[in-house]
Amino acid sequence: MLSPKEFVYDEYYDVYLCPENHPLSYSTTTRDGYREYKSNPAVCQSCPLLSVCTQSKTHQKVITRHLWKDDLEACEDIRHQRGMKERYQKRKETIERLFGTAKEYHNLRYTRLKGKSKMEATLGLTLACLNMKKYSKIMAGIVFL
Repeated sequence: MLSPKEFVYDEYYDVYLCPENHPLSYSTTTRDGYREYKSNPAVCQSCPLLSVCTQSKTHQKVITRHLWKDDLEACEDIRHQRGMKERYQKRKETIERLFGTAKEYHNLRYTRLKGKSKMEATLGLTLACLNMKKYSKIMAGIVFL
């Protein structure tokens, strides 16, 4: 079976091109946030790659693409640039550690509160508490990472 990676996405026309250069045009967007691209069954029926392309009884190839796929690919490109490994390492040592502490010791793993404003108030108090703990350690001369 041909995988979706073997189909080329044309961003300008918003279509996928099959290995035989036939377009798979946009059909619909699912509730899960995936765009569906479908081929023309009349064209696929006479295609020499039909047997390795799809097993559909309607002779139609369907490819799904997430709405945020372009953004995810851009993030992947940034992640693999020079110097980003060190930045992610620093984030892991600083920010992620703070969130882990808040979740584990300050009841932020789950909430019984309803509404964004109540949760923002709780989060604000928790982060203020964590900042005070950090400040007191600095004032006491305790070295920490």
